[in-house]
Amino acid sequence: MRTVRSECLDWLLILNQTHLERVLAEFMDHDNGHRPHRGVKLTPPDGPRPGRLRIDGEFRVQRRDRLGGVIHEYAKAAA
Repeated sequence: MRTVRSECLDWLLILNQTHLERVLAEFMDHDNGHRPHRGVKLTPPDGPRPGRLRIDGEFRVQRRDRLGGVIHEYAKAAA
């Protein structure tokens, strides 16, 4: 999948097969559980999660870094 290469693997130095497997597992968790997909109405394939980021007013946003900051996930912060 081109997305995993351009958004993940092109930014990391993979050390060995175990490292590659861990990186791919982390990226796939992000891609299927958090990242919106056009083919499924801009929702993650694993379905929407509680606390998903919506642009419906003012609120604080919390950022979660994954893969050492290569990937960022955003969610509504607790009030």
